[in-house]
Order: sequence, then C-alpha cells, then structure tokens
Amino acid sequence: MSEFSRRNFVKSLGLVFSTTILGTQTQAISRFSETQRFENNHRILGCNIRVALPEDDALGRGWKARKDICIKIIKAQKPDIIGLQEVLRVQAEDIQKAMPDYFSFGFDGPEMDVNKETYNGIAKNLVVFSKKRYAMVSAGCYWLSETPEIGGSLAWDTARARHVNWVRLLDKKSGKEFRVMATHLDHKSQEARNKQGEMIIKESSQYQKDFPQLLIGDFNVDAKNPVFKIITDGGWNESYLTVHGNQEPGATFHNFLGNEYIKTNATGKIDFIFTRGQIQVQSANIIKDQINGIYPSDHYFVSTDISLI
Repeated sequence: MSEFSRRNFVKSLGLVFSTTILGTQTQAISRFSETQRFENNHRILGCNIRVALPEDDALGRGWKARKDICIKIIKAQKPDIIGLQEVLRVQAEDIQKAMPDYFSFGFDGPEMDVNKETYNGIAKNLVVFSKKRYAMVSAGCYWLSETPEIGGSLAWDTARARHVNWVRLLDKKSGKEFRVMATHLDHKSQEARNKQGEMIIKESSQYQKDFPQLLIGDFNVDAKNPVFKIITDGGWNESYLTVHGNQEPGATFHNFLGNEYIKTNATGKIDFIFTRGQIQVQSANIIKDQINGIYPSDHYFVSTDISLI
C-alpha cells in the first residue's frame, strides 16, 4: 500500500470513528433533551367541582354520590397543580384526605368563616399542588371588590362575593419560581365581571412581564365576552387557544348531562387556564370523563401541560 493510500485509509478510519462517536453523542444529547423536557413538564388542571348541595343529593348527583368519581378522575390526570372552584368545607376535607401528597391552599384563611351572617361557608377557589414537587414560597387572597382586603366584600352589583387565591411556588426540580392564581368570576353582572377582570390584571401586573404566572378559573362566560379581551389585553394568553387556535372548543358547562345538554345549550367554553410570562404551552384539553354515566361535576374539567422557559 502506498503512503498516499495509507494516509487516506487512516483518515477514512478516523472519519468513520468520529462520525460514530458524534452520532452516539447526538443520540445521547437528544435523549437528555427529551428527559429534560419531560422533567420540566407541569400538568395543570382547572376543575369546577360544583358545590355540595342538598338539592343535588335528591337528584342522585350530590357530592356524596360523585365525590369518589370526581377525585378518581382528577387523580387519573396525574396533575401537578389544580385550580378548584366551588369548594365547600366538606369537599375541601374530602379532597385533602384522598390526596395526602398534595397541599391545598385557600379554604381556611384569616377571617374567612367567622361571619355567619354573610359569607360563612362561601365556596372557595383552592390552589392544590404536589408537595413532593413544589415548595410554597408565599401565598395570599384578595377579594374582587373595592375593598379587596375585606373578606366577603361585594361591589359592582356582583351577585356573590368573588375572590382570588394565589400561591408562589418553587419547583424543586428546576429551582424556578412561578405563581398560580385561582378565581371564579360573577355569573350575573357584566360590570362586575369587567371590574373583576381589571382587578386581576392590575394585581398581576405588579410582577415583571417575564415572571411566569398561571390564572385558572371559571369565568362564567366564553371567549366572546368583553372580560376575555380585558384579560388577554392585559398580557395573558389562554392555553387552549394557544394550542388549538380558533378551533371551536365546545362548551364546558353541561349540567351533569354531557353532550345531551350541549346539543341544545351551546354556552361555549367558560373554564380557562391562562398563562403569562416565560411559559411554553405544550398541550391543552377538555376532560370529558365520566364513570358509569356519572359525571364528576356539572362542568367538564380542563387541562394544560406547560413548561417554564
């Protein structure tokens, strides 16, 4: 073999070897990226669980009849964080007992249930999160009224007192901090909804624009309502629209009847998960699960998978 041939042979052998190593390294990096992406994934649920009412018990769809179904469907989603609406004390206690690996914030609070004349037993919006995955940095509550520090306060002809519970969490895996808010806007007064939306925008805007925040709630109106534009103009993006665009999502309120109700009552999607700041939305869905014909609530639950950028 000539000197030239030997040099070419050695060079070719080196090229093959380096290509093999490079290919192996690329595959390893790809696998690492996938693992990193999976570890940075956070599954968020929004669940209006319907208050525990005696009249529902009489119809066979009260909390006693559906609490195990409700909890089972929530747990099946393997959520990291849940924003709950319409939670009474008995429901908060049942959920906490069935989900001991989660911390529930927002039912008990300073002053919340001392006034039996007005808002005693008011349904709360809880933020529930995995204790294994997150540490709570801080938390709070404010009421959607002209006196946000006064529990149960009313304004703007709202039918009921409305509020926001929020937690600031530290993700133990990534070391990143973010904020989660849970709310439920008024179901009758448009002025109240608009003002409530404006309050949420004003309060959340005190954080830097890139600080990750989630807003989970039942807005009692669909995306065509003016309050939706108030929220999005305030810097928030709705997760389902982010993933699916203008595709019609269908209704999320169904009065325990599923599609049978929706066929004749098109109320639109009224349960939302909004994001703000450095959050990437990966998926978003409406959860229509039921067990043996029994739905967990009169609302479908909603979900989104996000990652912190």
